[in-house]
Amino acid sequence: MLGTVEELSRVLDAYDVDELIVTDSDLDSAQLLRLSDEAYRSGVTVRIAAKTTEVLTQRVEFVPGQGVPLFELRPPVFAGTDWIVKRGFDLAVSAVVLVVGLPLWIAIALAVKLSSPGPVFFRDRRVGLGEREFDMLKFRTMFADAADRQLELERANEVGGALFKIRDDPRVTRVGRTLRRFSLDEIPQLLNVLRGEMTLVGPRPLPVRDYLLLEEWHRRRYRVLPGMTGLWQISGRSALTFDDLVRLDFYYLENWSVWLDITILAKTVPAVVSRHGAY
Repeated sequence: MLGTVEELSRVLDAYDVDELIVTDSDLDSAQLLRLSDEAYRSGVTVRIAAKTTEVLTQRVEFVPGQGVPLFELRPPVFAGTDWIVKRGFDLAVSAVVLVVGLPLWIAIALAVKLSSPGPVFFRDRRVGLGEREFDMLKFRTMFADAADRQLELERANEVGGALFKIRDDPRVTRVGRTLRRFSLDEIPQLLNVLRGEMTLVGPRPLPVRDYLLLEEWHRRRYRVLPGMTGLWQISGRSALTFDDLVRLDFYYLENWSVWLDITILAKTVPAVVSRHGAY
């Protein structure tokens, strides 16, 4: 007896562990997610007995030749060939879109600069891979004092969970509303993609304010690079609850392929134009 379930982190630090085998079918999904996260951080393989496979059936692989049937949990990360293919796709598409759209980007920059005082670009502090902060680039769509007015608008938040959104935000400029209407303010994030801070398709990065409100099980989405678009954008966006959005992130990670990325990118355009669930 090395310790309780709650003491797993201490046990992994104290012993040279290769595998963690979970046999307690009374563990709920949140507990299993926490256990597997702690094991992955220590480089420990996680295997679960057959009774608990219904918890994450999309992410298990049968391990033959064992005394009892075991299934191995795959950590939600991109590695090896998957990473090379996804990164190559990101670089190729981002470079083409930036070059082809350069005249439009220059026109947008001029419109932002002439419409209100302040910089052309807005550096939004977000949380990305490994829960590390980075500056996500956008065309500025708000007045320069928008951050200072955040606190006074918190009570008007129209989204549950760890998100902040309100319709007709008074901090948004006239040009900014047009840019947001067609998500053109997001274009500078292609530079984040080229710098390796983001990917074209993946879980959307949250502001630090929203990140601090996350529950522990939500944080699994930070095992991969954040994306410019994802299943959030084509599946109802702000009309969904935050827990539903996180489940979409998990589904994407479990079922990723380059064709899924292409499909999401193709569906993003009509989703933006229709504005379904977006504000």
